[in-house]
Amino acid sequence: MTGTIKQLYITHNNTAKTRQNVSSIFVDKFGIKGDKFYNKNQMRSILITSQESYNLALANEIDIQDGSLGENILIDISPYSLFQGDRIKIGTTILEITQNCTLCQGLASINSKLPKLLKNDRGIFAKYIEGSSEILLGSRVQILNS
Repeated sequence: MTGTIKQLYITHNNTAKTRQNVSSIFVDKFGIKGDKFYNKNQMRSILITSQESYNLALANEIDIQDGSLGENILIDISPYSLFQGDRIKIGTTILEITQNCTLCQGLASINSKLPKLLKNDRGIFAKYIEGSSEILLGSRVQILNS
């Protein structure tokens, strides 16, 4: 299965925790350089979400902006059938799935229905394994195994 990166985000570690839509991110074994979660928890360092999550919210009359789910990488294919240890290739970068994204109270502050609605479809966490450290907007995404 192949797809494309639709959006890339970094959340800066400033007092406002501002999120920035960017054209590229740089990754290494500590996560995404410049992101507030960099070098915090390798198992939760890169959050990948599918456009499918936003479509599910919209189908339930919840209109939220891309990036609202806290993702770093928004893709147009579903990664939600992947398990810990599975890998995806983005451009020439290999990422390994570490765990499903747990729900947080931040979703309820957007809409009280979101935590239950996106229980299994909010996103997946991944870590950098090998390849280029730069991930570009529009890059090809390939699920290597599932």
